[in-house]
Amino acid sequence: MLLHGATLIAEPCPYCRGVRVMKNGNALCINCGREPDKQKLEKIETPPQDTNPVLATLNKKLERLAADLDAEKDLQKQQQILKSINSVIETIQKLQK
Repeated sequence: MLLHGATLIAEPCPYCRGVRVMKNGNALCINCGREPDKQKLEKIETPPQDTNPVLATLNKKLERLAADLDAEKDLQKQQQILKSINSVIETIQKLQK
């Protein structure tokens, strides 16, 4: 999607906490494929801060990867970064269960 004009969004998906992109005014999660409903966004509470130091480290890594992705111009490197982002998200989800 990034190759076709989408923009990476800093806020995670309110449903699965996955990475979202903005295309044509719509925010779409690349992990679960859902678009947040405005009514549901108002009802969703911010999850408490991670008390697990491993989760905190992974979340920081995810933020750095998102910044790297935003700055990267090489398409192959963008794809590598997206794979890394997906791996970090999967790991976070496993640790949160």
